[in-house]
Amino acid sequence: MKKIISVLSVFLIGLLVLSGCESDKETSSNVDENGIKTFTAFMAVPGKELPDDNRMMNKIAEKIGAKADVTWLTGQTASERIGVMIAGGEYPDFIDGSDGTAALINAGALIPLEDYLDDYPNIKNLYTDAQWNQIRNEDGHIYIIPQFGIVKGENMAVQHNDEAFWIQKRILEWADYPEITTLDEYFDLIESYLKENPTLDDGQKNIGFSILSDDWRYFCLENPPQFLAGYPNDGAAVIDPVTKEAKVYDKIPEAKEYYKILSEKFANGIIDPETFTMSYDQYIAKISSGRVLGMVDQHWQFQDAENSLKSQGLEDLTYVPLDLVLDESVTPQYFSPPTLNVANGLGISISNKDVEGSLKFLNDLLDPEVMVMRTWGDEGVDYEVDDKGVFYRTEEQRNNAKDQNYVTNNFSDYNYFPTYGGMMEDGINAVSPGEQPDEFYATLSDLDRKILDAYGYKKWTDFLTPVEENAPWYPIYSATNGWTASTPEGISKEKMTEVKQQWLPKVIMTSPDKFESAWNDYMDAYDSQVDVKAYEDALTKEVQRRIEVAESTN
Repeated sequence: MKKIISVLSVFLIGLLVLSGCESDKETSSNVDENGIKTFTAFMAVPGKELPDDNRMMNKIAEKIGAKADVTWLTGQTASERIGVMIAGGEYPDFIDGSDGTAALINAGALIPLEDYLDDYPNIKNLYTDAQWNQIRNEDGHIYIIPQFGIVKGENMAVQHNDEAFWIQKRILEWADYPEITTLDEYFDLIESYLKENPTLDDGQKNIGFSILSDDWRYFCLENPPQFLAGYPNDGAAVIDPVTKEAKVYDKIPEAKEYYKILSEKFANGIIDPETFTMSYDQYIAKISSGRVLGMVDQHWQFQDAENSLKSQGLEDLTYVPLDLVLDESVTPQYFSPPTLNVANGLGISISNKDVEGSLKFLNDLLDPEVMVMRTWGDEGVDYEVDDKGVFYRTEEQRNNAKDQNYVTNNFSDYNYFPTYGGMMEDGINAVSPGEQPDEFYATLSDLDRKILDAYGYKKWTDFLTPVEENAPWYPIYSATNGWTASTPEGISKEKMTEVKQQWLPKVIMTSPDKFESAWNDYMDAYDSQVDVKAYEDALTKEVQRRIEVAESTN
């Protein structure tokens, strides 16, 4: 028996030694002969994998001692791919689950990070305490680090991607670059231009103003009153900054005034007569033709049409954003900082065997010198520095940055890892080369430079008044995404949409002398079919909840 026990003991010790060796192998197998760690990462969005010899990825690795082997979503939806991972129970070191993030958290696949953050200041300082509280899950843990929506210093965005009233550049040039602040000034300019220039050079009839109202895109029709009254794009309602109460903007005085103006312009032939019947594709086709002088829209909805015009050398038929109000004493709020999306972000999985090393890697990626490498590249190769410390590119370097093959082999911005926009830590340079004022200016056409010079601007967003900071509830419309028809507020939302889609075209197309009657009929239908109180109460409650979360000391 003693011999058997002795043999078993030796055998068990051997197993433990082998197991320990295998464990060491698993822990250290991601470290190469130069001491550089390689972490695995999966982003549940489409992307392009970089070659192993990518120049900047390896230069960053030499500097910080680590890199990431990133794979991207192919052939499946995010939820499907994440579901497969959860079923298998094996994950990469880092993971952005996109639409599958909530499933990852519910499956216990991500490690809570809150107890680590104080040791990694670049990560911790990426967000304020209030923002970290917004990111915190309902169970009190922080599982993800949102990668986008943070601007340091000045917002350096050169193009407005959100909603505005847009006007063609040719009109500004024709009118000798006027200042346009109010809706009346805007329409007066369009009418004057249209009167003298009824057609394009090829004989096509110009369209004064167009409103996209196809299906869910009808927000272009229904939400301008909030902007005209001086509120930001909360979307579902306007929020009183003092009382923090939500109020539908369909019934504010600015709404009636706006649609009365549209009724007059429709009657005068300024608004496209097909504006309420055309499809989105037809709307884009009209903009692509260069016929549309102005519209109210989100830039991302018509950017492809604008790119088409640019590719034809028709820069004069592209657009400038304007943040119009009804009363010039009102301060507009169209140009808000990027919104923090707390639903998605980068997490560290339970399969990760080096959590602290992983967090150090993320922390190092946010180091000021590394951020320059991620966005600008290699000094002397991808950009230059003048005697004032300002970064710039030569023409050859600009062309390299446009060459996709060159970019794939030489740049590594670590997209979908934590980052920020705005200004570098030096307070001199933009994080993105495309947002560096002189670099952006150097890429413009002669016409674009002429227009910006006339106004004394460096970028298109200079036409807008920047909002310094988003309120903790902003944007409140995100609260309505989860509403269903089983709740009073959900029913109210559906009825509100139905009433507005039915009545706003009627109100606008009615003759101006009958506008008052049409508006009263619209309000009667609105009040009789929409439970406004249930809608506003639900949003007010959510506003308060978001404020409490932001102010939480957890």
